[in-house]
Amino acid sequence: MTFKEQYNTEIKKKLMDELKITNPMAVPRMLKVVINVGAGEAVSNKNVIEKIQEQITLIAGQKAVVTKAKKSVSAFKIRMGQAIGVKVTLRGDQMYHFVQKLVTIVIPRLRDFRGIVDTTVDQHGNLNLGFTEQTIFPEIEFDKIDKIRGLQVTVVTTAGSKEKGKKLFTLLGVPFKT
Repeated sequence: MTFKEQYNTEIKKKLMDELKITNPMAVPRMLKVVINVGAGEAVSNKNVIEKIQEQITLIAGQKAVVTKAKKSVSAFKIRMGQAIGVKVTLRGDQMYHFVQKLVTIVIPRLRDFRGIVDTTVDQHGNLNLGFTEQTIFPEIEFDKIDKIRGLQVTVVTTAGSKEKGKKLFTLLGVPFKT
């Protein structure tokens, strides 16, 4: 059974019972997953963006997009329109596949992991995770990376509140600290 089928058959019913929701369309669900990497070092080294884009494409299973600076910041030597990061937005089946991989493979591989703190779920019910290295993802071969970089993963939901979002992620298998 895929993660999407599991959500539609089991998790949706549990959410309706626990949150006392009668309308199935009002049940919290995931809208999209955004994976983002900011690369400040791209100011001095132009090849960095291509390497990051290649790695994020491997992680997400979808081609990553280069993000550009919206305005110039002289303190950071950034000019408007200069490439400063990489992001990818996952929806549909790819989103469910990525979240399943995140919960079952990636999070258990974290060193000294004791659970995700409650503050990772914001007031709108979205989950925001930051990883200090990209090597915890199984697609990345440690020998082929040039430098260890961090990345941010945001799971956007329709929950609307922190409590509903946390309940959704708990049922999806995200291990929170108790």
